[in-house]
Amino acid sequence: MSPPLVLSCVWVLAATGTALLPMRAQIIPGLALLVAAPPLLWAIAASHGLLPTLAALFAVLSMFRRPLFFATSRLMRAAAAREDDR
Repeated sequence: MSPPLVLSCVWVLAATGTALLPMRAQIIPGLALLVAAPPLLWAIAASHGLLPTLAALFAVLSMFRRPLFFATSRLMRAAAAREDDR
């Protein structure tokens, strides 16, 4: 197996371990996993192409769907508030 795929397997195991932690303890490891995801996706894309990268992207989005939804809705509310101020 290639190094990006091995690292992605380690990422999945770390994400699973993080999910087993209490919610308060998930913040720092979760942020580290979220920061590590784009370079890992880039490495998978460079080594294996589009389909494995899309599979990994869907896995990342599945793991972080609620935090990403929350961040997106918060950013959209902030943008709407700035529009109303103008």
